[in-house]
Amino acid sequence: MPHNLDLIFTLTGGLSAALVLGFITHRLKLSPIVGYLLAGIAVGPFTPGFVAHAGIAEQFAELGVILLMFGVGLHFHLKELLAVRQVALPGAIVQIAVATGLGVLVAHLVGWSSAAGVVFGLAISVASTVVLLRVLSDYDVLHTPAGHVAVGWLVVEDVFTVLVLVMLPVLTGPEAKGDIQGILLSVGGAVLKIGALVVFTLVGGQWVIPRLLGYVAKTRSRELFTLTVLVLALGIAVGSAKLFGASMALGAFLAGMVVGQSALSSRAASEVLPLRDAFAVLFFVSVGMLFDPKAIGANLGLVLATLAVVLVGKPVAAFAVVLLLRYPLKKALSVSVALAQIGEFSFILAALGRSLGVLPAESTPALVVASVVSITLNPLLFRYVEPASRWLSARWPEKADAPLAANPNDPTHRAVVVGYGPVGRTLTKLLKENQIEPTVIELNHETVHRLNREGTRAVYGDASQLEILERAGVKEASSLVFAASGSPADAVILAARALNPDIQVLARTTYVREVQSLKSVGASMVTAAEAEVALAMTEHLLTKLGATGEQLDRERARVRNEIASLMDGGTPPA
Repeated sequence: MPHNLDLIFTLTGGLSAALVLGFITHRLKLSPIVGYLLAGIAVGPFTPGFVAHAGIAEQFAELGVILLMFGVGLHFHLKELLAVRQVALPGAIVQIAVATGLGVLVAHLVGWSSAAGVVFGLAISVASTVVLLRVLSDYDVLHTPAGHVAVGWLVVEDVFTVLVLVMLPVLTGPEAKGDIQGILLSVGGAVLKIGALVVFTLVGGQWVIPRLLGYVAKTRSRELFTLTVLVLALGIAVGSAKLFGASMALGAFLAGMVVGQSALSSRAASEVLPLRDAFAVLFFVSVGMLFDPKAIGANLGLVLATLAVVLVGKPVAAFAVVLLLRYPLKKALSVSVALAQIGEFSFILAALGRSLGVLPAESTPALVVASVVSITLNPLLFRYVEPASRWLSARWPEKADAPLAANPNDPTHRAVVVGYGPVGRTLTKLLKENQIEPTVIELNHETVHRLNREGTRAVYGDASQLEILERAGVKEASSLVFAASGSPADAVILAARALNPDIQVLARTTYVREVQSLKSVGASMVTAAEAEVALAMTEHLLTKLGATGEQLDRERARVRNEIASLMDGGTPPA
């Protein structure tokens, strides 16, 4: 039994080490995941100094896995996969098969069983969602055809991983029988239970969960909404294990799918995914704690073979598949390099394999080294995709790009409107009339539902959250209009500028004194309600007193000058 203080020490020590080393690796232009794995090594039992409690770290890791799978389900969109199915589906299947085959070969060379080789091969076949999205975003490739293919490819891998997590205990666990008939019966029973879970969650959840979230959203309580989403994720995950005998990972994935299809999905993501990220950090820390540096020398051949599969075997297989499907060289290079790494799902599969007694403990140092090296090299290798594709294209004639699903009516200009009160409603109408596609961010989920039904794209959530702004398309938008009343605009402007430094930001505020502060955080133009009221009242009063048009123009100009002086931080003229 761990001491009461062990939980606090483990949590504090693990997160502190992850913060320091994650910050250092980020400053070195590396993925913070490398820092988190190194933090686990630093607080693990195989290095001097502070040692975190392994049992508590594993429990935090379990929670991290549930929230990771919930996040995958939350972002899983079938239509995005269907758009690139012609390359993503066969490509992912071939690459998984190749990596698994190479894993079996490696296992044979080091004396493992075939079952261990299959599990090991599956573990190194899956790329990291976190790393892939980060690399594609950093190089502005995420919203290109190559980025769509890579993400669709990863979705296939993620879904396949979920199936493996479900079926592995059935095929290799203590309840699995040795004869073929027993195995088929076990698999059939598991499939029936999983089918019941899927029907119960997707069919029943489609009716219950959106209504529950909508009811809680009406309270306007952020804490209650966050708590509701967490209870759904954890409750369905635990229920899937207790009632249906399935993995908690599958239950969390299904819960995320149901929530992701509701109008409140963006708000759910923005509220809960930060918690997912925090516990995912502890997951990587717990993996790093398993790493014994002395084991590298004893298993050097295994480590080198694993690196060869991840850095050579996987990308070569992906490159060949994309080329065989007649896609261009640059797209093939982009996809293959982006997938040349392993991450969170590799460790989830390996942990399950070790708990079932299938995968030897020597697999851990090999996976940790392969993860650290591949994640470190991945952004560096991606820099050379462009020059490498030019060099190869000069010697290998390009063919026309295979068509991907595209919208021919996609507008050139987009704008994001925050708030759909009288001001936001008027601006949205004007934008539409001028062929600018608006996306509305609104905290009233009924308004969001109505706008989507009427054909105006709307996202429910807090506009100061990066997740909400990304869902609204701020990265691709030319303008952001902050039209909300009674809510601070500075956090929204800072977040929008972080995602898109070139975006034009128009903001409204109540008081003149707030204009300068909003401009200092990145607003291009700010309108103050105080100033507009003063101008309107001046014009009305002078008109009632019989002022001429010339007098009105002169006084209007004087008031505007005074207001402009106040907005610039000065004092009005005497």
